[in-house]
Amino acid sequence: MSKWSFDTKAIHSGFNQDSKTGATSLPIYQTAAFAYNTAEELADVFSGRKFGYLYSRISNPTVTALERRVAALEDGVCALACSSGMAAIATAIYTLAKSGDHIVSSRSLYGGTLQLFSEIFEENGIEIDYVDTTDSAAYEAAIKGNTRLIFVESLGNPKLDVPPFEAIAKIAAAHQIPLIVDSTLTTPYLFNPKAWGVAVVIHSATKYLAGSGHVIGGILVDLGTFNWKQSKSPALAEEAKKFGEFAFIARARKKILQNTGSCIAPLSAYLLNLGLETLGLRMKQHCDNALALATFLDHHPGVKEVGYTGLVSNPHHRDATRYFNGRYGGLLTFRLDSKESCYKFINSLKLAKNLANLGDSKTLVIHPASTIYCDIDEKSQQEAGVYCNLIRVSVGIEDPTDIIADFEQALKESLQ
Repeated sequence: MSKWSFDTKAIHSGFNQDSKTGATSLPIYQTAAFAYNTAEELADVFSGRKFGYLYSRISNPTVTALERRVAALEDGVCALACSSGMAAIATAIYTLAKSGDHIVSSRSLYGGTLQLFSEIFEENGIEIDYVDTTDSAAYEAAIKGNTRLIFVESLGNPKLDVPPFEAIAKIAAAHQIPLIVDSTLTTPYLFNPKAWGVAVVIHSATKYLAGSGHVIGGILVDLGTFNWKQSKSPALAEEAKKFGEFAFIARARKKILQNTGSCIAPLSAYLLNLGLETLGLRMKQHCDNALALATFLDHHPGVKEVGYTGLVSNPHHRDATRYFNGRYGGLLTFRLDSKESCYKFINSLKLAKNLANLGDSKTLVIHPASTIYCDIDEKSQQEAGVYCNLIRVSVGIEDPTDIIADFEQALKESLQ
C-alpha cells in the first residue's frame, strides 16, 4: 500500500471489501455499542488484552476506516478522527499540555483557533506566546522550560503566509517538543508534513477532505517522527512505556476523546471517506481555478491587493512552491477601498455563496473582520492578516470562466 500513488491510496486504503458480503462500499456501523458472547471476552477488550470495539464514543469500524485512510495519505503511524476540526485541535493540545504548561504558536491563525486558544486554553492555565509565522528565530526565543509544543498552520488563514517548516522542526527537535501543523488549507495532496519534520498534522475534515460542505469532522495524524518516550509531557512519556510509537494517539483517544465525547459519528465518517476518494481531482481544480481568479483580480484596477501564493509577485511564492508540490491551494484574499465596498461586492454576487466555510465544491466568500474575527481585537486581527477592506474567497470547482464572470460583474457593481 505504501507504494501506491496518492489517488490510489485515497480510493483503496483503509477499507477493501466486506469480508462476509464482498461489498466494496464502506458499511455504516450505526450502533452505540458492540456485544460480546461472554463476560470474559468483554473484560478482555476493556482491559486491552484483546482488540475489539466497545462503544462508538471510543471507536467504531466506520470511523477506523476513515482514520486508516487519512493516515495512509499522510504516511503516518495512526490517526484519530474527531467531531470537528476544532475538536481535533483541542484533543491534540490537551494530549500534550495541562495547566501550567506553555505553547508557542504562530500569530497567523484562523479566528476560531484564536478563540479556542484564548477562551479555553489560556483561561484554564495554559500559557501561549504568539510569534511571527515566518521568523524561525522568534520560535526559538519563545521556548521555555515548560513549553510542550509548537503550533502553526501550513498556510495562515486568511493571511496566507508560509512558515519555514524545516527550521521550526529543527528547533522543536532540539528542545524535544513536537511540531504540530494544521494542514487544513493544504491537505495531504499539496503538503507532505512528514518530509519536513512535523510530528502531528491536523485537518478540519469539514473542508477539502469532505469537499461539498455537507459534513463536520476533524482528524489528527501522528506522523511517527517524534519519540514520545522523550516527551516533556510526563503523562505522555509514561504512556510511551506501554504503547511505544502509538502513545500519542492512544492517550488522545483514551484520555481526551473518550472523556470529552468529541467523537465523530459513523455517518459523518462514511461521508468523509467518500469525499477523500476525489480529493486529488478536486484539489487540482481548486488550485487551477484559484490561480485563474487571482490573476484576474491582480489585473483589475478596482482591486487594491491580492493575497495568493500562486502569484509570482507574492512574497511567499517561492516557499509555497517548494513546500506545496508546485500548487498553491484554493484560498485567496483581496482588498477593496473599504468595508462598504466589500459589502456591496458580496451583495452583488450571483454565483458565489456568502457563508462561513471553505473547501466546498462551490465558491464561497466572506468578510472576515465582521464575521469570523468580530470578537477579536483589531491588533490581533491585523496580525492574522484581517482588515476591514479584505474579502476571503474559497474558490470552488465550477467552470473558472463562470467564477470570473461573477466576480467581474460584482466588482462593476461595487465600484459604481
